[in-house]
Amino acid sequence: AGAAVLVAAEHAAGHPAVHRAHLVVVAVGGIEVAGLNFPIIRLLLLAGVLRVLVRGERPAGGLLGMDKLFLAWGAWAVLASGFHDSPGATLQFHLGMVYNAFCIYFLTRCFCQTEEDLYRLVRISAWILVPVAAEMVFEQLTQRNLFAVFGGVPDEPAVRNDRIRSQGPFAHAILAGTVGAVCIPMMVGLWRRYPVAAKVGLAACGTMVLASASSGPLMSVIFGLFALALWRWRHLTRQMRVAAVVGYILLELVMKAPAYYLIARIDLTGSSASYHRSALINAAIVHIEEWWWAGTDYTRHWLPYGVPWSEDHVDITNHYIAQGVRGGLPLMGLFISILWCGFRYIGQVARNLRGWDGEREFFVWAIGAGLFAHAASCVSVAYFDQSIVFFYLTLAVLATARVSIMDACRCSAEQVQNQNSVVESPFIHQGLWNAAENQMFRR
Repeated sequence: AGAAVLVAAEHAAGHPAVHRAHLVVVAVGGIEVAGLNFPIIRLLLLAGVLRVLVRGERPAGGLLGMDKLFLAWGAWAVLASGFHDSPGATLQFHLGMVYNAFCIYFLTRCFCQTEEDLYRLVRISAWILVPVAAEMVFEQLTQRNLFAVFGGVPDEPAVRNDRIRSQGPFAHAILAGTVGAVCIPMMVGLWRRYPVAAKVGLAACGTMVLASASSGPLMSVIFGLFALALWRWRHLTRQMRVAAVVGYILLELVMKAPAYYLIARIDLTGSSASYHRSALINAAIVHIEEWWWAGTDYTRHWLPYGVPWSEDHVDITNHYIAQGVRGGLPLMGLFISILWCGFRYIGQVARNLRGWDGEREFFVWAIGAGLFAHAASCVSVAYFDQSIVFFYLTLAVLATARVSIMDACRCSAEQVQNQNSVVESPFIHQGLWNAAENQMFRR
């Protein structure tokens, strides 16, 4: 039924929100074809692809710079598979990763064509997160996960230091809390135009963060709110970037340990594995010769401890390093370039709206704050379940915002110019008429 709705739903009815709802709530089940795993998410994405092919839909504004970077990222991920010890198995995994990324990103680009589509997507997402947050509260009260009936998640949530870590439909409590955290800035962006949806979304997102009982999501909230607070000084973003780089260099000079070991000191819940994240960054740097070209199949020797689910790897709780392990520095570099392109689009749109429409400018800034929260979260978590949907959707929303809002700015500028021409035209026409009349009398 969900697939049928995905293919047949009318674009004007806000299809992206329907698409997002299925991806959030249904994360398990599926089929296997020729050794390839197609869970519900991938089946729904396939239905979306079929809809695009049948209806001949295209991304708004054609292929943008970010779209091309995505294509390059996917191409290298596939090519890098050939340099691994088990090319066939690695290729199968990378094809699944690229399939998910391409479908989520480009389908959103195709379905979100206008600025109103963007508002609708964020607004309905606020309501979609309400049942997820409610279920996570239910876990806190009963220590039972209702989504376990679908499989893929445990019946009982994890408990650490006597604190229940609700995870809802997500594969881990940290990922559940991170989804709520990165959506908070976008809910704030809705406040001026859709205050009710914004309040509902903020309540749901905040509940998800608190119910996850994890330090990572709390830090993501702090980074997102920090980015929102910079709105007042948005005209100084260039100076802020320079100050951030200089500040990090100064920390490297004055600290005995590398500056990234500051992460080890962050523990907001009393149960954080923050030292592991610092040690992982250090291990990746020490062993860079093993993975810099096309990734590696073995990281177990990076740290003195491993994980029960893999004999070959340590716990890669860093999305940037995970990109490097899968495809080396080229894949990591392309991933970072996509993020950079997203922030660049924010600056372009904000400059066009500055001094003209503060409400729309703040909405774009809020989406950028959400991307900033994602970028910060990638240091402490590696997306590996349906939580990645929210990351690619944020990027796609920014790409569409660049097209739709800048086109609107261009049309408004042309209208003003035409109005000025209309004001001047009577005088011009009168002058031409007088000249023609004088010429006629001379004849």
